Amino acid sequence: MTQPELHQLDEQGYVVLERFMPDEFLQALRRRIEELYQQEGENAGSEFRQEPHARRLANLVDKGEVFQQLIATPRVLELVGHVLGLRFKLSSLNARSADPHSAEAQPLHCDAGALPDENGYCVCNTIWLLDDFTPENGSTRIVPGTHKSGRFPQDVLGDPFAPHGDEIVVLAPAGSVVVMNTHAWHGGTANHTDTPRRVIHSFYCRWDKPQQQYQKRLLRPETQAALSPELRCLLALDDPMNDELCARTTSMSGFMK
Repeated sequence: MTQPELHQLDEQGYVVLERFMPDEFLQALRRRIEELYQQEGENAGSEFRQEPHARRLANLVDKGEVFQQLIATPRVLELVGHVLGLRFKLSSLNARSADPHSAEAQPLHCDAGALPDENGYCVCNTIWLLDDFTPENGSTRIVPGTHKSGRFPQDVLGDPFAPHGDEIVVLAPAGSVVVMNTHAWHGGTANHTDTPRRVIHSFYCRWDKPQQQYQKRLLRPETQAALSPELRCLLALDDPMNDELCARTTSMSGFMK
């Protein structure tokens, strides 16, 4: 982590790692995502959520080693740990593709309907850009600094769908990763272009909070059996509260070697 990255994450609630993914990794993610959309068809995303005007996929840890590599990327985990503290776990791993010419935008919201509590922040999302984020194709908007407000946008704003005077739209090239304290108010915008806008959301939560998708139930036994001890801990597949390995893993040092 650099000091400017930490400062922006602390003060603005997000940081953009431009062109972070090697091209080979980006292409592998794109290929696998499109294969899954074709294979799953109308059932795509049904393990978690389906959405009008967008394609979704869920439970991606179970659907390819490339996704297991993604969730354990050291530099990204380091930034997530800066938000959540030493003990955290994967909450969910999903993909979202905003349809071409979709007029639907998301309202400003906080992820998991969560506010910070006496132990601090508890949710942090990472957005892996499979396509460029442009002003026209459904990029994420965020209201910087609102992670400190301790309030939900729907309790403050007359219309969470409306543009906010302080919002910024994240613009970045494909291959970038956005790390976002998602207590900050944010939402996807409408895609006005002729092509989909694809991302993967690798969402983490503090250790004491429930996962958005309970990995122990969703992952097939053969997937679980093939995972490294570090990944099992990151996914909360074992009981780790007094386990030295899991404590080391979820404080990032297990992935820093």
